[in-house]
Amino acid sequence: MDARNMPRRPDALGLQHTLVNGFTLIELMATVTIAAILMAVATPYFRDFVLGQRIRAASYDIASTLTYARSEAIKRNNSVTIAQASGGWQYGWTVSTGAATLSQHEALPGVTIIGPAGAVVYNGSGRLVAAVNPFGISAAGSTASPRCVNVDLSGLASSLAGSC
Repeated sequence: MDARNMPRRPDALGLQHTLVNGFTLIELMATVTIAAILMAVATPYFRDFVLGQRIRAASYDIASTLTYARSEAIKRNNSVTIAQASGGWQYGWTVSTGAATLSQHEALPGVTIIGPAGAVVYNGSGRLVAAVNPFGISAAGSTASPRCVNVDLSGLASSLAGSC
């Protein structure tokens, strides 16, 4: 359809205008520019948000593993050990009793976990065999808030925002 056959509409002054659907190149460029500016501003905040969620998930994984190990120790009336993988806690850990492996947790990329130097051991009553240092979880180069997982002598784990 050429411009002569397109529908026309009068404006407030009575002038006839051709109705054309679509966007002009200037409108498209303005929209792309605004979208690029918004993405440039939002990207660093989104990165810190993602790292903060990884830190939170890691702290909850550790706390739930501690709760699971305590529960298994009580249920089996036997010692249950949580041992870090070679290289440190951020590379995963294993829950075991004797020679039997009860569960294994995979590595947590993007987070740093500073935890007890040795294994965490629960006795058959669900209490810790020895006091353990808290788990400090953070992400290098991020403004995301670190978290601390503390275990009291009774074996209960708690996850709190902030450094240990």
